[in-house]
Amino acid sequence: MAAQPEYIIEMLGITKRFPGIVANDNITLQLRKGEIHALLGENGAGKSTLMSVLFGMYQPEEGVIKKNGEVVKINDPNDATALGIGMVHQHFKLIEVFTVLDNIILGAETTKLGFLQKKEARKKVEALSEKYGLHVDLDAKVEDITVGMQQRVEILKMLYRDNEILIFDEPTAVLTPQEIEELMHTMRGFAKEGKSILFISHKLNEIMEVSDRVTVLRKGKGIGTVNTCDTNKQALSNMMVGRPVQLEIQKDEAKPKDTVLSVRDLHVKSRIHKKDAVKGVSFDVHAGEIVCIAGIDGNGQTELVYGLTGLEKPEKGSITLCGRDISHASIAARGENMSHIPEDRHKHGLVLDFTLEQNLVLQRFQEKQFQHAGFIDNVSVRKYAERLIDKFDVRSGQGPVTRARSMSGGNQQKAIIARELDRDKSLVVAVQPTRGLDVGAIEYIHGQLVAERDAGKAILLVSLELDEVMSLSDRILVMYEGEIVGELDPKKTSVQELGLYMAGAKRDAGKEETA
Repeated sequence: MAAQPEYIIEMLGITKRFPGIVANDNITLQLRKGEIHALLGENGAGKSTLMSVLFGMYQPEEGVIKKNGEVVKINDPNDATALGIGMVHQHFKLIEVFTVLDNIILGAETTKLGFLQKKEARKKVEALSEKYGLHVDLDAKVEDITVGMQQRVEILKMLYRDNEILIFDEPTAVLTPQEIEELMHTMRGFAKEGKSILFISHKLNEIMEVSDRVTVLRKGKGIGTVNTCDTNKQALSNMMVGRPVQLEIQKDEAKPKDTVLSVRDLHVKSRIHKKDAVKGVSFDVHAGEIVCIAGIDGNGQTELVYGLTGLEKPEKGSITLCGRDISHASIAARGENMSHIPEDRHKHGLVLDFTLEQNLVLQRFQEKQFQHAGFIDNVSVRKYAERLIDKFDVRSGQGPVTRARSMSGGNQQKAIIARELDRDKSLVVAVQPTRGLDVGAIEYIHGQLVAERDAGKAILLVSLELDEVMSLSDRILVMYEGEIVGELDPKKTSVQELGLYMAGAKRDAGKEETA
């Protein structure tokens, strides 16, 4: 009997080119059966491209793929599925108006005499959901469920197709700390069962916690593969960025000045339910401080930001910005004194089919510097875009003329942050500003936000990352079920205490403190 090959999947000498860029340059990656293998690299290092080659979405110019020692040709995702390869993409591939069940079985429907056998499909999905603890309402429409639930749908899609090689592309970028813990537990369960996992990430904590081995990519090249137990976060960040990275935020004591934003008794309705998602919220943000709204996802933070920025009309209450009541002002009027880094970069941050330079001047093209005889001055726009691209290290294949859609998620995020911070407004509303960014980019963005604070800007940060909340904030306001239940000083509290407030366990104590 022939010996079992050491590797279930081998990608040998893979090269993939796009206009103006070599995304993968002669990369070799080898996956063992039953292991969790992390793929680590900066934004735009080529991680997603490499996994898209394995999943059949791209064809490499050079290199071969082997499964169990045999060369295979993967022309499209159907070939990958037939080989037992499944993928959860960074930006989910779900049809929002379909139900959860319809999304799971789409393309792999069970039929009998040409008729759809939904009952059997439901039974199989329910059994999988029970076995792996991936509970989700099968009859809910995808547009009505949380991002964490949407990810469960994507995982159930893979399991429904009996995949044995599971690719997770930045699976924790949009999850709460609790959901991340659940996902790590689920991934370990898959590995114990003998499934093999490729896990793309640039969150060093997660990689250290869950992976067996790590392959590091930098600027499209393979830097090396190491056993996780033989390395540490600092060594991995050095491999990934090519220089020592400051993992701790360096900042002086805040010196708060005048009130920039004042919110009183704000009520905002939920888009999904008829009840209020924000219930009587009041707080102030001063010039020269970073105030963080912390909480488990779905406790009204999104609706609060929508109410402040004008994306949603408040039901009741007042919002004062720079001494002016903007409760009923237009989005454009609010934008005169407010920058907004939105939670959903695709829906509210970018026009994906515009070029990078067009996206960078979206709110400013009517300014004199970008106008010439009533037309947009393309030379000025190009110069401005090149300055921001250089300053914020936004990487793309064709520079300013790259379509935003073709850029990596992290570089799309950097483009939004560059545009919003450069607008030089009194208030910066930053929602999940480092979502999907690598350690080098996070270090830079945190530095920029602290610099904005020190320059006298008021920063309202909304973050689900507990490390970010604790290290970047000057004050923490905890939201639970639409209300602010506690105000904490990050220097005098712990992650554990913050977690108790977020879970509602210290709700009354918090109210007394803030009263």
